[in-house]
Amino acid sequence: MNSQDAPTLERFGHSAALSLGVELELQLVNTHDYDLAPYSDEMLRLMARIPLPGSVVPEMTSSMIEISTGICHSASEVLGQLSQMRDALVRCADKLNIACAGGGTHPFQQWHEQRIYDRPRFRQLSELYGYLTKQFTIFGQHVHVGCPDADSALLMLHRMSRYIPHFIALSASSPFVQGQDTQFDSARLNSVFAFPMSGRAPFTLSWDEFGHWFAKTTRTGVVKSMKDFYWDIRPKPEYGTIEIRVFDTPLTIEKAAALAGFVQSLAAWFLAEQPFAPQEDDYMVYTYNRFQACRFGLEAVYVEPESGQHLPLREHILQTLEKVAPHARTLGADAAVDTLRESAQHSVNDARWLRETQTRERLLAEMVRQGAERFRRRG
Repeated sequence: MNSQDAPTLERFGHSAALSLGVELELQLVNTHDYDLAPYSDEMLRLMARIPLPGSVVPEMTSSMIEISTGICHSASEVLGQLSQMRDALVRCADKLNIACAGGGTHPFQQWHEQRIYDRPRFRQLSELYGYLTKQFTIFGQHVHVGCPDADSALLMLHRMSRYIPHFIALSASSPFVQGQDTQFDSARLNSVFAFPMSGRAPFTLSWDEFGHWFAKTTRTGVVKSMKDFYWDIRPKPEYGTIEIRVFDTPLTIEKAAALAGFVQSLAAWFLAEQPFAPQEDDYMVYTYNRFQACRFGLEAVYVEPESGQHLPLREHILQTLEKVAPHARTLGADAAVDTLRESAQHSVNDARWLRETQTRERLLAEMVRQGAERFRRRG
């Protein structure tokens, strides 16, 4: 590829600071053995008839579906939009005799049985990544938060990176893969790490500097656009946001909205108080903290990037929730923060619920059935 052909980085768009957008990748399961069911086309046809906020689109394989809110300004607005979409999904799934479920992985699906959804980008990815594409039948929540400008977005991205373990542990819902307890609370992220453009964004704090980095990268021909980066957090210039991508899809939309409220409260704290300046050295402990959160969830150890102090991640989550609480109150996100505080205090996340249900029922299909029931219930 010569320099004339190299893609250029688009201008960072405008968005309202602290606005929110949430995407949820959901499982479609049949109702006889609760394995994944390739019904995304049928669901999309039925959902297209219902006026809804946001969008409903296919995902990599045909047993997945993604719902996205429109632009929201509070966690309660996120919950309101997700509630409408959830209720519509449940009605459509009932007509097809299937069910929708949250969770970061399906606990016993076999990756080789999955079908790539027939869309040009998905076919291209399948040709490039081979079997990894079908193994990407995993389910995550993405949270977009609006930033005042491009440089603020990069500063927020690197500040937010310190809290990646907190997001992973609170949302973890993927302990089972291919019928086995992986001993990870979030095994889903191990599948993401298999892709060459995963991990963390480069440490740049100005859009010009990021543009130079992007130009050098695209000149190699390895990537063609921002979509090719599977980073834990990435800028989304077309929306004027940063997008946090490490959350497992929770079992309930209430938890999904609470996590969005936490992100918004953190972002408000950053903008109002500028609590610390991110450094490249923060990333020395990044991969270790990320692993700890994936493996042990709320029982993980957290290494504080500046001091090197080791402390329970639960304790650091509770300290962080205390710091952002005034901003959460201003934003109307107190209920979100209270929900997550209770999770941290009692060391209860969705991975723990799934394991406890499996211990009690001794049947993964019954665990999935009960998980699907949790998704369809309100409150």
